Amino acid sequence: MTESLLPSSSDEIQEKLLSLVKTIKGQVLNAENLYVEVDWKKPMPAQKKNKPVTRNHEEQLSSLGKDVAGCTRCSLAGTRKNIVFGDGNARANIVFVGEAPGADEDEQGLPFVGRAGQLLTNIIKAMGLERKDVYICNILKCRPPGNRNPLPDEIRLCEPYLKQQLQLISPRIICALGAFAAKTLLKTETPITALRGRFHTYDGIKLMPTYHPAYLLRNPSAKKQVWEDVQLIMKEIEQSDRS
Repeated sequence: MTESLLPSSSDEIQEKLLSLVKTIKGQVLNAENLYVEVDWKKPMPAQKKNKPVTRNHEEQLSSLGKDVAGCTRCSLAGTRKNIVFGDGNARANIVFVGEAPGADEDEQGLPFVGRAGQLLTNIIKAMGLERKDVYICNILKCRPPGNRNPLPDEIRLCEPYLKQQLQLISPRIICALGAFAAKTLLKTETPITALRGRFHTYDGIKLMPTYHPAYLLRNPSAKKQVWEDVQLIMKEIEQSDRS
């Protein structure tokens, strides 16, 4: 009786162990997919602090913001509700640059505050940082009517403000959010799919193009590529800290 039961018990044990391994493996894969593609919940290790902020830097950036507040260089001055100059750390290592403010930003006078802005905040937290640790701005400081793409003359007249911001902040890396921002800053027509995933240079600063958070809301599967891009950014920061 005992001998006849042993093979059956052994088979049952092997079957149960195999089932358990498959279950655990499935949970791990699901957790990784959730982390990369949906929730951005798993943060990277805490990063080193930004460069020390001096009163001079804050005052100069604030002074530039006041100058921009009265800008009438282009026709957008007549349609905007608020200038959206920028927000964040005056000595940030990383500056995120979008193309232009949207309706929520125009209303509040702050960059990336709508649904896309909430996703950007989650991405920043997944990098082990907070919004106060980085700087966020746009190429244009005023919202184009109907959220249309910025016009060449608008970019030509407004981009000098961005250049001054970057000179004052002196970041190590710029992250260009979206195809329009990346193409405008790099002066290229190369698709964002070919630009992302590697560093370029803008005015002597390393620039990483990646997908815009608004695009990720429509195409959640692209979050994996954005996560790869921000990991490259953090790796570059860590390597420069060690050198």
